[in-house]
Amino acid sequence: MDMILDIHTHTIASGHGSMDTINQLAQAASKKGLSLLGISEHTPAIPGACTVSYFNSLILANRKRFHIDLLFGAEVNILDCNGLLDLPDKTLKSLDYNIASLHPQCIAPSTIKNNTNAYINAMKHPNIHIIGHPDDEKYPIECETFVLASKKYHTLIELNNSSLSPNGYRGNAIERDRIILSLCKEHHVPIIAGSDSHGCKNVGNFTYANALLEEMNFPKELIVNYNKKMLMDYISP
Repeated sequence: MDMILDIHTHTIASGHGSMDTINQLAQAASKKGLSLLGISEHTPAIPGACTVSYFNSLILANRKRFHIDLLFGAEVNILDCNGLLDLPDKTLKSLDYNIASLHPQCIAPSTIKNNTNAYINAMKHPNIHIIGHPDDEKYPIECETFVLASKKYHTLIELNNSSLSPNGYRGNAIERDRIILSLCKEHHVPIIAGSDSHGCKNVGNFTYANALLEEMNFPKELIVNYNKKMLMDYISP
């Protein structure tokens, strides 16, 4: 059985990497057999990304296109080790889900303690549902503390297919991902795979993520991408 959902994707609105629209991503996702697509644009601290008003307007967007269900979220930037985010609480609450990530444009890499605290303090926010690509070697973390915090705060950990790509720019992501997946197995912590596709080409592409999950013999029941109900348990108020 193939994965049925991908909720880490970007369109032209994110300001880099793609000229494709929401409709084009939805059509591509439908052709690839997905039944649920999430659009998670970059937020204002990324140069050229979406404004707050863009996210506030998503409540009016059509949620069924090309026979596929759509969710509208954001990939929010963590700005400091206290978990400060670059969207207001009212906007975060209005979206279907939010991914929180560390990006060099928005926060300088720091110590293991500070990087770990940045993730954990973001997890504490009631409207952060996923931690995006926690495998960037520029941001070393204490992996077991991170995994246990994700369980405590009911926050999903992402396995990012783009990070694992041979053309990925986050360094040797696979070694961190192996450690995180091993700890998730040990502590029974679910994960979510994300394509991190910027445009249509890689929507629903989990090639490298699947290869690592198979290598690790990772339990299918801990992979949210096979189960819409499981996803909704994490993102529903």
